[in-house]
Amino acid sequence: MGSDARRGEPPVTPDGRYLVVRGRLWRRSDPRLEGAERERLVAELMAARRAKGAALRSGDDDARAAARSRVQAAKEALGERGPVWWDDGAPDLTRHLARTTPYADWFSALDDGGDDDEGGRGRRVTGAPAS
Repeated sequence: MGSDARRGEPPVTPDGRYLVVRGRLWRRSDPRLEGAERERLVAELMAARRAKGAALRSGDDDARAAARSRVQAAKEALGERGPVWWDDGAPDLTRHLARTTPYADWFSALDDGGDDDEGGRGRRVTGAPAS
């Protein structure tokens, strides 16, 4: 296995658009973001998530709503939500089971067939998704 498996990173689709967690596709950040901007946005996302957790623990519904808005804005700026960052017309498959998408053949080749719960974690496989 490659270094990704040693780091415990989830697999990334061959086109780099998604990572797979528990068999589901999750959109990755826009790779065109500059390093400093990406770092700033990730820091804002983490701060917003901490604020959301604090609001939940305190029972402050207004603060929770504000924190959720911050999370959404940061994820949109990163390209993980909102309009897709690619321009070839491919649909957004976020939250879809990998086995029910054009990535099914790729996904099934991960870790001896890659099951829907943990299959394929930690490996990146190259090649084009099935059409």
